[in-house]
Amino acid sequence: MTTRSPLAPDSFPALPDIAGVTRRVARAQYKNWDRCDLTYVELAPGTTVAGVFTRNICCSSEVELGREQVKGGKGRALIVNAGNSNAFTGYRGREAVEQIMVQVAGHLGCEPSEVFVSSTGVIGVPLPKDKARAGVDAALTAQPCSWEAAAETICTTDTFAKGSAASAVVGDRTVHVAGIVKGSGMIAPDMATMLGYIFTDAAVAPALLQDMLSEATSGSFNSITVDSDTSTSDTVLLFATGQAGNATLETRDDPGADALYAAIREVALDLAHQVVRDGEGASKFIEVQVTGATSDGSAKRIALAIANSPLVKTAIAGEDANWGRVVMAVGKAGEPADRDRLAIRFGDHWVAKDGLPVDVYDETPVAAHLKGHDIRIGADLGLGEGRATVWTCDLTHGYISINADYRS
Repeated sequence: MTTRSPLAPDSFPALPDIAGVTRRVARAQYKNWDRCDLTYVELAPGTTVAGVFTRNICCSSEVELGREQVKGGKGRALIVNAGNSNAFTGYRGREAVEQIMVQVAGHLGCEPSEVFVSSTGVIGVPLPKDKARAGVDAALTAQPCSWEAAAETICTTDTFAKGSAASAVVGDRTVHVAGIVKGSGMIAPDMATMLGYIFTDAAVAPALLQDMLSEATSGSFNSITVDSDTSTSDTVLLFATGQAGNATLETRDDPGADALYAAIREVALDLAHQVVRDGEGASKFIEVQVTGATSDGSAKRIALAIANSPLVKTAIAGEDANWGRVVMAVGKAGEPADRDRLAIRFGDHWVAKDGLPVDVYDETPVAAHLKGHDIRIGADLGLGEGRATVWTCDLTHGYISINADYRS
């Protein structure tokens, strides 16, 4: 990995082992690097699965197949490779994925549709079948590994491995949730972000699991942006092994269902925030909160317009309290807004209200806030009850440097 992001946590968190989840890593060498680049996760029989996927039209075969596979609700294995996204590779890319599915299914004695495959890396290069076969063979017989090793293996331009965990009480059982994610650039989710995998030992019916993941995604993975680009490979999968021994949750009204959902959402939000903190070249983590909009949907679209604005992001990078750029972003969003009701703040300090700079504006506390790593921007439209929060990072020269030579 490259130099660790200044916004990174001090260390990888301690994640609990999830009963029914075994992790292994190997080297497929899809890219010219000296590291493991293939993660294999074996799941207990009876594991249920839910998933959300990119809406990018030029998606990979892994995404196309995954969308169909989750409809079956069963998962026995997960294979994730880094270094080659296998996107825009036509029939050759699809054949490579199907080969992996059949290979793992033969090893486990399950249906190929229960084997989920994800890829991340360079677009437009078919996944080499010979390397795929050898890499999977090595993974199937490798020794079990830690969560951190599994998370490191799926990274590309990430500067740190990302993981999170939570727990909940379901009936008379304590159930655990753990997840890993990779992502740093090409982040503007239209469902989820890059590649994320969450696991729980709770017993959950597939339909409810999908409902929980979709709702958790809306306020986490689907509320972040680094560079406004939606990936061809974005995937988030949620697996429930049922090994905790709780009575299977079927509906949101079942005892413990809300507690489990809260744990899943906590993990999803933490992972999403870590992706933003590892945004390519980032030096600032930015929360954008919009209130007073005509609806929550309108508020979110305005918040994303602010978060995706290169002018706003570069101003924050330069620690410049240029609130006029926030006004511009609100106005370009194409949503209901009234210039003369608009209010803008940085941190807890209002800089403009009712369409005017505040009286006796003192930029000193605002400048002090912008020197920190965690920045908060607020916009109140004064039109209604709609509200939304999204998270982004600043835009620095580092982003250009990383992406100018990404394929080399």
